Amino acid sequence: MRLTEFWDRMDHHLGPAYSRTWAETQVVSELGGRTVAEALAQGEHAKTVWRAVWAHLQLPASER
Repeated sequence: MRLTEFWDRMDHHLGPAYSRTWAETQVVSELGGRTVAEALAQGEHAKTVWRAVWAHLQLPASER
């Protein structure tokens, strides 16, 4: 998954005005207690981060 697809999915589920703020402030346990922004900055693959976001937000299986 490319970062553009990742951010498209984030914008779709959280809204384009909120997704970046959420990514910078919400600690996700599935990312080892890091935020989305921290995980991406530390080299975590976008697909791995998306799966953690998907689980954290309890999105439907069709959105995985």
